[in-house]
Amino acid sequence: MELSIKSGDLAARRTPCLMLGVIGERQLTEPARLVDQASGGYLTQILARGDLDGEAGRTLLLHEVPGLKADRVLLVALGPQDKLDRKSYHKALAAAFLRLAEIRVKEALCTLHASAPPSLDFALALRDAVTVTLDKGYRYEATKSEKKPPLALAELQFWLAADNPKSLAKEALRRGQALAAGVSLAKELGNLPGNICTPGYLADQARVLAKAFPALKVEILEEDDMAKLGMGALLSVSRGSRQPAKLILMHYRGGKQDAKPLVLVGKGLTFDAGGISLKPGPDMDQMKFDMCGAASVLGALRAALELKLPLNLTGVIPASENLPDGAANKPGDIVTSLSGQTIEILNTDAEGRLLLCDALTYCERFEPAAVVDIATLTGACAIALGKVASGLFTPDEGLAAELLAAGERANDRAWRLPVWDDYQSLLDSNFADMANVGTREGGAITAACFLARYAKKYPWAHLDIAGTAWLTGKEKGGTGRPVPLLVEFLLQRAEAAG
Repeated sequence: MELSIKSGDLAARRTPCLMLGVIGERQLTEPARLVDQASGGYLTQILARGDLDGEAGRTLLLHEVPGLKADRVLLVALGPQDKLDRKSYHKALAAAFLRLAEIRVKEALCTLHASAPPSLDFALALRDAVTVTLDKGYRYEATKSEKKPPLALAELQFWLAADNPKSLAKEALRRGQALAAGVSLAKELGNLPGNICTPGYLADQARVLAKAFPALKVEILEEDDMAKLGMGALLSVSRGSRQPAKLILMHYRGGKQDAKPLVLVGKGLTFDAGGISLKPGPDMDQMKFDMCGAASVLGALRAALELKLPLNLTGVIPASENLPDGAANKPGDIVTSLSGQTIEILNTDAEGRLLLCDALTYCERFEPAAVVDIATLTGACAIALGKVASGLFTPDEGLAAELLAAGERANDRAWRLPVWDDYQSLLDSNFADMANVGTREGGAITAACFLARYAKKYPWAHLDIAGTAWLTGKEKGGTGRPVPLLVEFLLQRAEAAG
């Protein structure tokens, strides 16, 4: 879809559909008021009938409005003024896009961003309009034999009021498009079935990304390479699978030559049956989403590459399957990690931390400015926070503040949970340096405490996205989270770097 900025007299604009906002019961937004004046009060007369009264997301399509060059006017309810927040704004944007898809117009002119809630600055309101619209246009069809007709909407224009800088608007569009592309990539990878999206497939997708963006350099470590390094924890997970594990390394150097890189580490469990500690059968199909941490790293890197951020970035994806087999990990087995620490495997379904611990140790060689790992790590985090917030764990106050602020600005929130040393004793083992699980209490916290033992040599944070990476029920599918949070974090770091 082509996106562009338009300015000038709305009444004189030729467009198949002009989108205008209405607040509360019949209160015209400023762009709608200007159009109403040009139409001789036609919009006011229509609204007086009460057809658009109610909550955000209701729409009313008008044809041949007098005084306008637009073929149609789509009135969109933004909800009551006292309830106009980001949620209602996004609901209105989504409803408007779906109505445009229904009437199959090829082009439209949007003004809804000009009436966004007060909590959003102009640039963020416009960026949200882009990301919500493009996200609503995403459709999973990769494994369907019958494809839906392509979306008719080929161009979406955004109206710019005279007091808004055009350069700021263009940058908001650019950021919104890059973010939406990253989210779409993460959703698509998450939605693919495990027999297609294997560790090798993830490696291939990194190569595809590098081909599209030559600034990205990709290196794939095979199992022999990892064995020589001593990645006994990671390799123990893949022993039960016919698919060889991969350690996917992606390097982008857009910053100063001597600047330390930011490192994103994504758990890439392309299917998790639990191993010998087999998961229950119901809903096991959803374990194809256990690689959404990896998908979010690829999505965030794609956005950073498109934006040409002045940062040095490294993406690390430890990828494997976790299946039951005669060679698979058994409860009670002891493995030696890359760090030299030994781990007693009490539960083979706590495998993500075995992948991540070796990857985190490997990150030491990059001398990173900071490392953020992203993983669908524990059901306990989903129980604690539901599908609203991702769990954030870090002992670093500054990094915690950055990530929480990025989540708020990106509307992709996280909530901080402790990684206090008080919990470390729950990982004690009589037979190894540590166990891979603690007790039932505080499961998300003890998982983070396990990872903390391997991330002592650099600033580190862990995002547990088990509750936020995908939806269930009628809308089952990947969400693309936390790509928005990660991209906002990178944008803020890039602006700080100058």
